[in-house]
Amino acid sequence: METHTPLPIYRRLSEMLARDIAAGHLLDGARLPPERQMAANMGTSVGTLRKALGELERQGLLERRQGSGNYIRARPDAQNIYAFFRIELLAGGGLPTARLLSVDRLAKPEDLPEFGRSDDAYRIRRLRFLNDIPCVVEEIWLDASYTRSMAPRDLSESLYLYYRERLNLWITQVEDRISVARLPDWSPPDLGIARHEPAGYYERLSFDQENRSAEFSRNWFDTAKARYVARIR
Repeated sequence: METHTPLPIYRRLSEMLARDIAAGHLLDGARLPPERQMAANMGTSVGTLRKALGELERQGLLERRQGSGNYIRARPDAQNIYAFFRIELLAGGGLPTARLLSVDRLAKPEDLPEFGRSDDAYRIRRLRFLNDIPCVVEEIWLDASYTRSMAPRDLSESLYLYYRERLNLWITQVEDRISVARLPDWSPPDLGIARHEPAGYYERLSFDQENRSAEFSRNWFDTAKARYVARIR
């Protein structure tokens, strides 16, 4: 059921570079290769790359010096759309993409913590990839007070981007609890771990721009491929 909207190529490139900066693969002050060389290395056009670099500049992660080149500016408060996505490949970074498994509006199960103002929530299940490697199974519950309907075709690969652009909902802070849990019955085989086998696990409670709890999620990840990373500076 892959019917959501993929991110534009320039946004994918900018997010990949932002995650490489956060992971330390691109160091503060480092000069990037010339744009034509960089575009060829990334398999894209110079125009698309320049849009990606412009997005990094807007986030304060890039300084463009006339006649000199483009320089990395690492910062802990970067507002890229995957800033709260804490799963990285074991080597660091990795471009997140997603395959949508299902979207349903349901009454909130009793085993969920209290969040939001509605008795219902939208349950979104997805398989997450990093650099096309399946790494994470997600079950996200968004309080139903934020929208009357949710169609799979309207969703973006980045839910937080969809929240901002379509629902006027900004996730401003999250609370994560990390442990180990067995994969659920509905987990797709693509992850490479058998159902009911243990996996890395974290639960997340997310808060909106008015500091109200808006979303709860459960996330299972393959520790042979990826790890949870939180950088505190």
